[in-house]
Amino acid sequence: MLSRTAARAPGAGIISHLLKSLATVAIPLNAIVLAAGQGKRMRSTLPKVLHPLAGQPLVAHVLAAVRALAPRTIAVVVGAGADNVRDALAGDALVFAVQDPPRGTGDATRVGLDALAPDGVTLVTIGDIPLAPVEALSRVVAAAAQGQLAVLTARVSDPSGLGRIVRDDTGCVRAIVEERDATDVERRIDEINTGVLAAPTTLLREWVSRLRPDNAQGEYYLTDIVALACADGVPVVAELALDERDVAGINDRAQLAAVERIVQQRRAQALMRDGVTLADPARFDVRGKLACGRDVTIDVGCIFEGEVTLADGVHIGPYCVLRDVTIGAGTSIEAYSHLVGAQVGADCRIGPYARLRPGASLAAAVHVGNFVEVKASALGPGSKANHLAYIGDTTMGAGVNYGAGSITANYDGVAKHRTTIGDRVSIGSNCVLVAPINVGAGATIGAGSVVAQDAPAGKLTVARPRQSTIEGWQRPARNTSEGS
Repeated sequence: MLSRTAARAPGAGIISHLLKSLATVAIPLNAIVLAAGQGKRMRSTLPKVLHPLAGQPLVAHVLAAVRALAPRTIAVVVGAGADNVRDALAGDALVFAVQDPPRGTGDATRVGLDALAPDGVTLVTIGDIPLAPVEALSRVVAAAAQGQLAVLTARVSDPSGLGRIVRDDTGCVRAIVEERDATDVERRIDEINTGVLAAPTTLLREWVSRLRPDNAQGEYYLTDIVALACADGVPVVAELALDERDVAGINDRAQLAAVERIVQQRRAQALMRDGVTLADPARFDVRGKLACGRDVTIDVGCIFEGEVTLADGVHIGPYCVLRDVTIGAGTSIEAYSHLVGAQVGADCRIGPYARLRPGASLAAAVHVGNFVEVKASALGPGSKANHLAYIGDTTMGAGVNYGAGSITANYDGVAKHRTTIGDRVSIGSNCVLVAPINVGAGATIGAGSVVAQDAPAGKLTVARPRQSTIEGWQRPARNTSEGS
């Protein structure tokens, strides 16, 4: 009997098979994501489901897995911090339902059901189990599509604080008992409820309407519908998660940090299987999407945020931060460099301690050295700014040598202005180019110049006062009787 199934491990292609089966029977799927809790143990003004995991809110991970099942409607039940949750998920084609006051998961599910069509199958999950895999959710939905109540369970090494799956002598699931209401025998059970279940929508509505707050918390427990289903003769199927880490819930910051490490470890392993060299997989963070070509090497302590693409042969030195950048083949990013919103061509050398800000676009073989900042500027092929420089709102040609300590003065206190530097220009050390200005191809700007007018092509331009020596001047003598 299906109701006696303790665990069914998926074989190859199980997700595709289950989704095809659902499509064949054409049973509409609804989904409810419970996200109404404040998360008191997080000790934060931020709703628990909005705390970041790998660069995204917890609930965003849950929603991504639910969307993979192609439900027709997703209802997100909000409560504490409802406006914040709505704002964070704006534009995601979701239906929001408000639970006020908070009265437990059963009441939250009722609120969610009120926002959904009454037919089909409804999947219920919670917003703080971000690693629940699509494969597990699809098994739960497929079982529910057969007219059963399906719950996702897991066997865990430490079940303390979690609801226990209670079975009868034949192995059938008879109830889910919360720890506060469990007997000593029940507390020794290591199979736990994950918070995920699915059932035909009409049955789920009926069971939720019959819930009563007869428990230590005085709340409406969604888990009590298991006993109601058994009493109604509806089979209850337990689909067992293959890895207890997949269903780890997050209730405090320590658990959040532990799950973050799980995510990063899995991402590191996937990258290494694809040929990326990580100096230390334990000191590596992807907080978005990272795509790597062949023979990419990444040193320790690097952080990748947003969408980052590293082409073949890219080397990332230690303790770099890259956010929303594309790096061309053969480029080396040296230690402690920060790149945000930048495009870097092939065979470039960046850093150490370089900063590329949004709008920086570097062609092939560009060198940007230590303590150089580039913002909203395009640097042509082979150009170099190797030391202590600022390049902002600039269009720079090919083969330019930009001296140490030189800057573009691009802001007049009201508006930004552009600087144009032609091919093969040489900018001496400690120059200021006052925008808007054009420096012609092949020009040379003498060191220490403040250039506020266009500099002609192929000419030497010097804009600094003539050096003079004051005869007869003496440095004031220091009074040695005074303390230093």
